[in-house]
Amino acid sequence: MEDQISVKDEKAARNILKSPEKLWRRQPVIKKLNGPTKPARARSLGYKAKQGFVIARTRIKKGGRRRPTIRKGRKPRSMGLFFTTKQNKQSIAEKRVSRKYPNLEVLNSYKVGEDGKYHFFEVILVDKNHPVIKSDKTINWITTQRRRAFRGRTSAGKKSRGL
Repeated sequence: MEDQISVKDEKAARNILKSPEKLWRRQPVIKKLNGPTKPARARSLGYKAKQGFVIARTRIKKGGRRRPTIRKGRKPRSMGLFFTTKQNKQSIAEKRVSRKYPNLEVLNSYKVGEDGKYHFFEVILVDKNHPVIKSDKTINWITTQRRRAFRGRTSAGKKSRGL
């Protein structure tokens, strides 16, 4: 009897399978995951299922940036409230995740979905102080790099730099 699923649970499970974005919206903005949602995409970007690799999902609001309202005097040309950022949403997502986990280095990221209000990205992070990472010849180059996301060294960052 216990292994039977109630109708209510089955409908909830079906809805979650249809659109995981509904579930993701209710979770924290940056959430550490056990593994990637798209394993093939993550592996193509350098992810390996071994110690030292971490996946974090984040959400970024759609649309342009809205600056805080200016209360004091300015020239009219600098009073603009809405403007388009020069960097893409994926790069912004990488930077936010990098600030949340300062001991980890951003390797790469990819888009996992979107809804009417948010873009969802998964960011691949590497613990550069982990012995497994230091001994792996294919990834130990990252141990010499610091704050890659902030210097535009990731794939998304290179796009906004025009490289």
